[in-house]
Amino acid sequence: MSRNIDAKSSRCALQAIKWLVVIMLLFIAIVGNFIYRDLSIPLRAIAVVLIIAIAGIVALLTNQGKDAITFASGARTEMRKVIWPTLQETFHTTLIVAVFTAIMSLILWGLDGILVYLVSFITDLRF
Repeated sequence: MSRNIDAKSSRCALQAIKWLVVIMLLFIAIVGNFIYRDLSIPLRAIAVVLIIAIAGIVALLTNQGKDAITFASGARTEMRKVIWPTLQETFHTTLIVAVFTAIMSLILWGLDGILVYLVSFITDLRF
């Protein structure tokens, strides 16, 4: 029983160390970009991208990273199962939305004109 608890706590500590490394790498990328601002921008950009990529790889090695990979894989599988609309269906739906938007804008324009007329009529009345 004691070995199981020790193994579990060491795995938790390892996960915490991995996340600490990720945070430190991101901090190094931010501070290093600020400190070395006199270097050329492309060189700094390459360095920051590399450091962020390394931090991402370390993050993917954690339990949460493995869960994220599993989730993304499942999402991709589900995306393949979706029956996507044809070009004609997409065009017709877009046309319907455009026509409906034009009709609604004309209705709102008319209501706005009526309200402006009513407000100007009421404000022109002298009591």
